[in-house]
Amino acid sequence: METVPTTEVVFDADYAMTIGGIVTETFAHIPVIDPANKQVFANAPDCTTEQLNAAVAAAAVAFPVWSVTPYAERQALLTRMAQTLEAHITGLSELLTAEQGKTLRDATVEIGTAAYWLRETAKLIIPETINDSSDGHRSVTRHLPLGVIAAIVPWNFPVLLAVFKISSALLAGNTVVLKPSPLTPLTTLKIGELMQQVLPAGVLNVISGGDGLGPQMTAHPGFAKISFTGSTATGRKIMQGVAPQLKHLTLELGGNDAAIVMPDVAIETVAKCIFWASFANSGQICLAAKRIYIHEAIYDAMRDELVRYASTVKVGIGTDPATQLGPIQNEAQYERVIDLIRDCRDNGYQFALGGMPDDTAGYFVPLTIIDNPPADSRIVREEQFGPVLPLIKFKDIEDAIKQANDSEYALGATVWSGDADAAARIASRLQAGSVWVNEAMALSPLIPFAGHKQSGLGCEAGLAGLLEYTALQTIGVRADAATWFGIAGL
Repeated sequence: METVPTTEVVFDADYAMTIGGIVTETFAHIPVIDPANKQVFANAPDCTTEQLNAAVAAAAVAFPVWSVTPYAERQALLTRMAQTLEAHITGLSELLTAEQGKTLRDATVEIGTAAYWLRETAKLIIPETINDSSDGHRSVTRHLPLGVIAAIVPWNFPVLLAVFKISSALLAGNTVVLKPSPLTPLTTLKIGELMQQVLPAGVLNVISGGDGLGPQMTAHPGFAKISFTGSTATGRKIMQGVAPQLKHLTLELGGNDAAIVMPDVAIETVAKCIFWASFANSGQICLAAKRIYIHEAIYDAMRDELVRYASTVKVGIGTDPATQLGPIQNEAQYERVIDLIRDCRDNGYQFALGGMPDDTAGYFVPLTIIDNPPADSRIVREEQFGPVLPLIKFKDIEDAIKQANDSEYALGATVWSGDADAAARIASRLQAGSVWVNEAMALSPLIPFAGHKQSGLGCEAGLAGLLEYTALQTIGVRADAATWFGIAGL
């Protein structure tokens, strides 16, 4: 059995792309900012058009061999990728905290979960379907790899969301050009270097660049598919970009996930659950609970318990062991969150907790809870993607369901109740790709998740997510042409 590479990558100021198995430098660079202090602490490569072309070409050269590599061998290599992440988890986690802002504990969980995701995805089997096996005729449908995949990843979970894509794409027999967000490129670049110890050259290429690189990839004729996670606005632009070439497309986009809290819950327990369903990663999760509908019978008690618990949670620098939540990752998102808080203040909404931040060295926003704002308020209608949470009082469950469904987004939702069966009936009426009862964001590499409405196209994870990286081919075989009489004879 082959050993796992243990040569330690030096996590210093030298960051490079990996193209065709070769560490590749650039003349131009983009600054990377530590969101805890707003200071540039590293520079990442700014990919040129020529280097993008080279990455696509390298992936295209690797594809014919990789696509026919025995499936069991591809499974084994995904497992080795998982082992490699685990062998370097300390350095990768420290780097992830520096560029993303999340706590070192959460960064370690992200790297560990990415390894788990690779290992579990490797267990999936792509099926062949026998459509007909009658005398003298056989019809089989199989799934073929698409070719070269462009994987474009956001800044909130840069490693895990990259692994969502590359695990399925590589297992299905595709090759990949991976582009992390320009705001969080460093950990992904280092992982790109590490994986060259595991994968054949050109199978996984990692490039980085500014905002102009994504549109170049979308329009590039060498990609068979674009897999993107990010905002709905950008997703629409990507759809326009791929239309002339009819590329395959997966879009995992924005969410404004509703939670419904029934009056029979255990308030203290569920308040803690709702807090982390909403505020984990400082609210920077597409599937986070972003508007909470609470039955009037327990509204005041639930609000007060949420405020009490939130007041015990420490927001601070991710390297501090006492910190539980870090800063907003970047200035643009920070300003958007502040604008929503300001709108709440200017409209006279009640703040149960938090409010406008004090001047700080980093992009820190106090945990903020808005007490029963109007249904048409911006904080209810828009995706905040930050640590600001509206609580909305309801009396009638029919009205709560109607309000929960009244959104252009439909990514996820949750229902909280002491009666799981009754809650499941409510869940079945919610318009969302994933609905959980008495849990939240319960993702698994074996379970597909997808968005409805403006929250996306296609799906990730599970067998369905794996098959998103394939094309159907049906082969019909007739033993004797003399038995076929043409269309007229069917």
